[in-house]
Amino acid sequence: MIHLALWEPEIPPNTGNVARLCAATGVVLHLVGRLGFRLDDRSLKRAGLDYWEFVEVRTHATFAELESAVSVDHILCVEVPAPRIYTQVAFRPGDCLVFGSESKGLPPEVRERYADRTIGIPMPTGKVRSLNLATSAGIVVYEALRQLNGW
Repeated sequence: MIHLALWEPEIPPNTGNVARLCAATGVVLHLVGRLGFRLDDRSLKRAGLDYWEFVEVRTHATFAELESAVSVDHILCVEVPAPRIYTQVAFRPGDCLVFGSESKGLPPEVRERYADRTIGIPMPTGKVRSLNLATSAGIVVYEALRQLNGW
């Protein structure tokens, strides 16, 4: 099993698309901190279409609660910049991929604490700072599942 955590997501359609990814793959979705929307928000449901019933969603008020819910040694932060790219990681069952908010990323204290377990997606042209949250989640989740399932 893989976990995907969103730290203080701000844009309902992004979270809805990530939830759809989780429904398709069986990945557990963790929503952490203060959300920029309500979970029953119509736009959030529309973005996830009718898949919300197939998503295991866990909410955590703080990052410490997430750390208690998933083993700390399984946390991998996905950020830009990062010391290594996502394809250089040997993913393990139980890993939790943590993505920061759309406008701010992860808090500095989380980045510092997990500096040695931070991975990124290359931006070869250098013309953009980052990819869309849902796109990034899909890229890394499918690489983790490819490794774990021998696809």
